Amino acid sequence: MIALLIQDTTQVLQDTANAINPTLSQPAPELHFIDLLFKGGWVMIPLAFLAFLALVIFVERYLTIKKSTKDESNLMVQIRTYIQSGNLEGASALLRNNNSPLSRMLQKGLKRIGRPIKDIEGAIENVGKLEVSKLEKNISILGIVAGIAPMLGFVGTIVGVITIFHQVSIKGAIEIGTISGGLYTKMITSATGLIIGIIAYVLYHILNIMVEKIILKMETDAIDFIDLLEEPGK
Repeated sequence: MIALLIQDTTQVLQDTANAINPTLSQPAPELHFIDLLFKGGWVMIPLAFLAFLALVIFVERYLTIKKSTKDESNLMVQIRTYIQSGNLEGASALLRNNNSPLSRMLQKGLKRIGRPIKDIEGAIENVGKLEVSKLEKNISILGIVAGIAPMLGFVGTIVGVITIFHQVSIKGAIEIGTISGGLYTKMITSATGLIIGIIAYVLYHILNIMVEKIILKMETDAIDFIDLLEEPGK
């Protein structure tokens, strides 16, 4: 009996509290990521485009750069063997089948064998510059996205704040709920812009590091190739 009485009393108190303040019985609304993005306004559209552009460029360049470095581990060793044995046709066929920036660069030098070393070095260097330019194609766009996205997000926030205070000036009264509610939605654009900018910045440097490794490899092998041609009997 006592337990039932306590339970009934507790239920009555709970019902009374809910009747006095019904908001206490309602759970706080949850913030979903997608909902927040839609509340960011029109600025989210160009930000989404920048994010998509950065992703497409990174994937395309990453696959291209990785493809350009395949099957190069023993290339110079094989070229050295062919040249030392006097089999220039075999070396040329190997480079044609390899089809990489390094192989195209060495193939140009191979075609110049018999000419002065300076001419061979110049031909290799020119082809190397062209190949590096091909590898670096569109990578700079990632750097542009990394710089534009945060600024565009900040612009969206500023426009939102201006709109909020314009509404306040029309109403002639400051409502904390209106200001705070509007501000947190407008800050979404700044946060989104910063996130996109940081990601684009990281992807930009990842690709640059990959290209720099290829450049170092090409320069090292080009020097080895020239040294091979300058060996006695070549």
